[in-house]
Amino acid sequence: MAINKVEICGVNTSKLPVLNNEEKEELFKKILQGDKEARESYIRGNLRLVLSVIQRFNNRGEHMDDLFQVGCIGLIKAIDNFDISQNVKFSTYAVPMIIGEIRRYLRDNNSIRVSRSLRDTAYKALQVKEKLINKNSKEPTITEIAEELGMPKEEVVFALDAIQDPISLFEPVYHERGDALSIMDQVSDDKNQDETWLENIALNEAMKRLNEREKHILSLRFFEGKTQMEVAEEIGISQAQVSRLEKTALKHMRKYI
Repeated sequence: MAINKVEICGVNTSKLPVLNNEEKEELFKKILQGDKEARESYIRGNLRLVLSVIQRFNNRGEHMDDLFQVGCIGLIKAIDNFDISQNVKFSTYAVPMIIGEIRRYLRDNNSIRVSRSLRDTAYKALQVKEKLINKNSKEPTITEIAEELGMPKEEVVFALDAIQDPISLFEPVYHERGDALSIMDQVSDDKNQDETWLENIALNEAMKRLNEREKHILSLRFFEGKTQMEVAEEIGISQAQVSRLEKTALKHMRKYI
């Protein structure tokens, strides 16, 4: 992706205007009065903000034009929802909105599909997180977000984990003398080590000490590769209960390994 591209979506980025604080305040007063031309000028005067944000995503393989358009949607949403009485800089409010819109676009276009209900829960959690940050001027805990949503914190964690962008094993994490080291380089392969069969014996012995329900859950989770939500649906309990039983079972196994 050409990050230094001059023209994006027909906009010559080298000629974008830069608004000073007085101009921004004056334009926003007119926007609040319904002046559409002032709104257009305010949008155009903040397009450099969109450009600075999309550079954070220049390694995703997405087209610059697409990210710019999505970032502009975030900018417009920020303008429409900005409250000048909060004594917060527009850029401070707008940047998270632009980033959020781009991340939403990347998630929805991800080849790994996440269920609609799970995405909805995650987006609500992100909205609550932003609301609590604006209210308390600090990062909220998962417990605080869950209480605001009125749902178990395990469900919130599960939803947020599900929409995280996957990381390529070949993504560079460190450069040494011009050579890039990827995540793959840091992952060891223990399949052929002599200790493997001893570990298997220890695991089998530890599994024998679990009750049938715990064995069933661990088997579904780690041998069949099912998610906690899928396990919950199969055995007829909540995802939060699956999470709790899984942790208890693993804790018991650690005592015997």
